[in-house]
Amino acid sequence: MAGILPARITKVIPDSIAAEIGFEAGDAIVAINGTPPRDLIDYKFLCSDEFLELEVLDAKGKTHHIEIEKDYDEDLGLEFETALFDGLIQCNNRCPFCFIDQQPPGKRSSLYLKDDDYRLSFLYGSYLTLTNLPEREWRRIEQMRLSPLYVSVHATEPDVRVRLLKNPRAAQILEQLRWFQERRLQIHAQVVVCPGINDGKHLEQTLRDLTSFYDGDVPTVASIAVVPVGLTRFRPAEDELIPVSREKAQEVIAQVRSLTQEFRRQFGSNVAWLADEWFLIAGEELPSEAEYEEYPQIDNGVGSIRLFLKQFAETAAELLPAKIDPPRKLTWVVGNAVEKAFQPILESLNSVEGLEVKMMALASDYWGQAISVTGLITGHDLLLNLQGQDLGAGILLPQVMLKHGELVFLDDMSVEEVARQLQTKIFPVAGVEELINTCITDSVSV
Repeated sequence: MAGILPARITKVIPDSIAAEIGFEAGDAIVAINGTPPRDLIDYKFLCSDEFLELEVLDAKGKTHHIEIEKDYDEDLGLEFETALFDGLIQCNNRCPFCFIDQQPPGKRSSLYLKDDDYRLSFLYGSYLTLTNLPEREWRRIEQMRLSPLYVSVHATEPDVRVRLLKNPRAAQILEQLRWFQERRLQIHAQVVVCPGINDGKHLEQTLRDLTSFYDGDVPTVASIAVVPVGLTRFRPAEDELIPVSREKAQEVIAQVRSLTQEFRRQFGSNVAWLADEWFLIAGEELPSEAEYEEYPQIDNGVGSIRLFLKQFAETAAELLPAKIDPPRKLTWVVGNAVEKAFQPILESLNSVEGLEVKMMALASDYWGQAISVTGLITGHDLLLNLQGQDLGAGILLPQVMLKHGELVFLDDMSVEEVARQLQTKIFPVAGVEELINTCITDSVSV
């Protein structure tokens, strides 16, 4: 990690304490009560006091000392350019299925950053392996009770996990889980299934080992997501990985469902859940809404389709009119993995008189996949499939295709560039309400 840099402010929330004091974007916090914050976690912890002494560096490089008296836990109203002020804890594993290593060279540098940072796990639910943590970071997790964390387990048998992560420290996973257990801290676990390596009896062993930590009133392992390995045409030739076939997906579904029935009898919960992709690859019906319980692994694609369908039905009942005028025609682009599952949404939208929505369910030529989730469709794929098509008033583009906070696809093409080449408007939509409103509102701007 690099040294601690001043925490650069990108936004001051209107009517906040910071706005009243006169903070501006471009200012930076050097220290709070004499302590330089390492990251957003430190910042929030230090700012919870009622009396604050801030050392601030303004955009012109001048230092200011500011005293603030406020209510305990009251937020200052600042946002920062990054959550980490001392740099990223990077990953030194060489997992053959790592998406970072399955990308072509020459794209933006941020696409190649391998993070294994417990702080991003705590703040945003990203997964880490626990193999890259120095002792001082373990102590900090304990002292600040940073829980839950999200952990890529993949296998609990030491030799299998070492084979997957290509790191001898990967063998310590059960010992590390006991460390969390002793301190009453929680994790959510992920198992990426690689056929021929950690499936079959190894997958059963992993799930049984992990559910042995589903104990007490604060289960150490709060949930487990079982995810199929995703492969691209850019992956290293010697990676020993096999794509998940329809037959393998059906086999894993049957195996995990058998185990979760047992877990449900024993624990009153499934504990482990299959990612939606298994059912899409297998061509099987998605589980019912009740099976997902509280959706503990929603950000890992576990139940996200079922939840989206439910939210759409509820929101459509409120927002979707019987008729729109003037008439409107749009093209909705999704990954072909969800083509069948999203038919009820398409039918509902097209039941509105005057509205015509055409679904384009694409496989990703860019990644070399026959079945693609929506988040992996790129600008290249849109240009390849939509050139010369009648796209109506424009393209409904799910925001999951874009880099967080930017109008850029995973292949580095911008939304603006794709819209220009296709000579159409592109409407990025996040969530159900935005999807519906964009369909029924004529005066939508790009």
